[in-house]
Amino acid sequence: MTSDLTSTPIPQLIRRLAIPAGTGFFFNTMFNVVDTWYGGRLSTSALAAMSLSFPVFFLILAIGSGVSTSATALVGNALGRKAHDEAQTYILQSFSITLIHAGALTAAGLALAPWIFTIMGAHGEYLALALEYMNVIFSGSCFFLLNFVMNAILNSHGNTLAYRNFLIGGFFMNVILDPWFMYGGWGLPPLGLGGIALATIAIQCLGNFYLFSQLSRSGIVRPFRLKMLLPHWHYFRELFKQGLPSAMNMMTVSLGIFIITWYVGRFGEQAVAAYGIATRIEQIALLPVMGLNISTLALTAQNFGAGRIDRIRETLAISIRYGTMMAVTGTMAALLFSRELVTLFSTDSTVAAIGSRFLSIEAFVFPAYVLLYICISAMQGVKMPLFGLIVGLFRQIAGPILIFHLLSVVLGMGLSGIWWGIFGVTWSAALIVTIYVNRTLAQLERNLAAL
Repeated sequence: MTSDLTSTPIPQLIRRLAIPAGTGFFFNTMFNVVDTWYGGRLSTSALAAMSLSFPVFFLILAIGSGVSTSATALVGNALGRKAHDEAQTYILQSFSITLIHAGALTAAGLALAPWIFTIMGAHGEYLALALEYMNVIFSGSCFFLLNFVMNAILNSHGNTLAYRNFLIGGFFMNVILDPWFMYGGWGLPPLGLGGIALATIAIQCLGNFYLFSQLSRSGIVRPFRLKMLLPHWHYFRELFKQGLPSAMNMMTVSLGIFIITWYVGRFGEQAVAAYGIATRIEQIALLPVMGLNISTLALTAQNFGAGRIDRIRETLAISIRYGTMMAVTGTMAALLFSRELVTLFSTDSTVAAIGSRFLSIEAFVFPAYVLLYICISAMQGVKMPLFGLIVGLFRQIAGPILIFHLLSVVLGMGLSGIWWGIFGVTWSAALIVTIYVNRTLAQLERNLAAL
């Protein structure tokens, strides 16, 4: 069922895993685009509130990244060693640690969100709208995290189709539920921005049932007793050791967006709205790379367990080649149609001008993201996630704090200083990661040769 990840030709496996995953991420991003579009129909303040919520929403994504990458790496590694009972135990313990994290996240999110948004400059209606949206999201965070971990388990077995199907179905449901919940009708009162969030939670809940049915039907999750979900220290420790750096790395993304939003917010709500729109467009351009991330992690995890460093090198080379070709296509599209893309979400001429300027610079950063994402996925697959955290601290926190202030304030470049700061920090991080991964794989090869 899973042995072909260590024996089937790498190009075939990448296509088999990455294409469904990339397709799923496309519909997931379009899901967010639909939310953004409807938010813009309410008001510029509602759109800015959603943009302001994005770094806070990353708290959920950060924890989801931690539990999912640890599950993929450890389950995949066990499968590569043919240790199927160990893989099954990691699967069940992944559910346990996910539920614990979900409870803590919901409590902390609801308690701290007002304080966080206030620090980010929100007040009055702006603050109320941000809380209206995020309080609903935090209340349903359990559904998000369970979907993350079930997708990770499926990925570790080479199955990226199930999550793709959920994301496609979720997108079409969102097209229907967003306007219904937002404007009301058929016995439902108008819920405004909170209705957009509620539609998201309802779809995530349905996803839980679908993905678990796929795990059960395929035999990946065997029948179990509830007491088997009780925490076991050894497995929790391994999941935590693997997942914490990944979660913290994603957390640096949240902090990085927080930092960018703080700097951008000094130029007004329209600048924040423009940044939020542009990042959605950037996500669309980078969607194929997201699929390659999934395939790289799954293939690296199993082949590392099987001791096939040569196949890991091949996975990296082919994934980077594919990803670079796709990123260049996205760069050209963003350069040619930047203003037209932004105006799809807002008719505000100032928002369109700011967003277009950002995209005209950010388009040249797309290939750097390919190097970053794929190389860090490979490091997670060989059970070395800490380096990704170190790079994240530089790319998302230390670098921006130093460079943004220098370019934007000291040199007087304003918003353009922030955009060029993102360019410089991202490319420098990408080059560092590429060099480090090559050295790490060479050391792993020497270690295997010495055995």
